[in-house]
Amino acid sequence: MAKGGQTPPDPGSADVRAAWARKEAGDVAGARRDAERILAQNPSPEDRAEAEELLRRTSTPRHLFGFALLGAAILVVLVVLALSRYA
Repeated sequence: MAKGGQTPPDPGSADVRAAWARKEAGDVAGARRDAERILAQNPSPEDRAEAEELLRRTSTPRHLFGFALLGAAILVVLVVLALSRYA
């Protein structure tokens, strides 16, 4: 049990903690590579869960791609309308 003012160590191996530290430092791509490498090494169930959680938190939301596609489609329509009017 931790004494007052001390926090217990984070769960997981040193590799998992290093991957989370990279994410917190802003290196999301490096953290994802580390997590994928950890998963490829047949980790313990706790490390597997932590690596999968890291990958889930750093993935791009699917609906964001839909909004980007919608924005591109609107831009194409506006360019086509401008060209048809002034050409």
